[in-house]
Amino acid sequence: MSLIPIRPGSASGGGPPERRDAARNRELLLAAARELIDECGADGLTMDKLAERAGVGKGTVFRRFGSRAGLMMTLLSDAEAEFQGRFMFGPPPLGPGAPPLDRLIAFGAGRIGYVLEYGDLARAADHSLYNRFEVPAVVLWHRHIEYLLRAAGFDADPWLMAMSLSATLDPERLLHAVRVHGVSPERLEETWRELVTRVVGSAE
Repeated sequence: MSLIPIRPGSASGGGPPERRDAARNRELLLAAARELIDECGADGLTMDKLAERAGVGKGTVFRRFGSRAGLMMTLLSDAEAEFQGRFMFGPPPLGPGAPPLDRLIAFGAGRIGYVLEYGDLARAADHSLYNRFEVPAVVLWHRHIEYLLRAAGFDADPWLMAMSLSATLDPERLLHAVRVHGVSPERLEETWRELVTRVVGSAE
């Protein structure tokens, strides 16, 4: 598998290198977006508010990011690329070199930590994307879980099982459990450990 960073201006990646002035304008827009999130939360960030705060036309914001989802994914891009690098190339047990089950357990724990830190942005991006399950980063998480299931000997439809396991790491579901029901991160991680251990154990 290759690293799939979320590139600026699109939720699906690609595009030519930015000119210096375009890159500067992009950073100004992102700085304004982060200010608005600090003030009113991710749900309160709209393209209209961003255009007003940055002093540009709304069309400029849409040309820069494509959509609200593109904006949210761009705000997440650095954190997502860092997480991808950890589970694909980093040290075990999250990275290569540990047994598949240990890597599955570490992946879930890492994803839970990521959601608790960046979950509001991830949730807002999910809500804004029509095809949110086809975003490159989401496809990569699914593919990685499927790969680890196969490596652990699970062959009873690992693609579908990977999809089911991915659903338990959904940002909105995790944030609801923590904020509404008071579930601790440690309890979430232990439940994930129990779940994937049982799934992999069923293959044996």
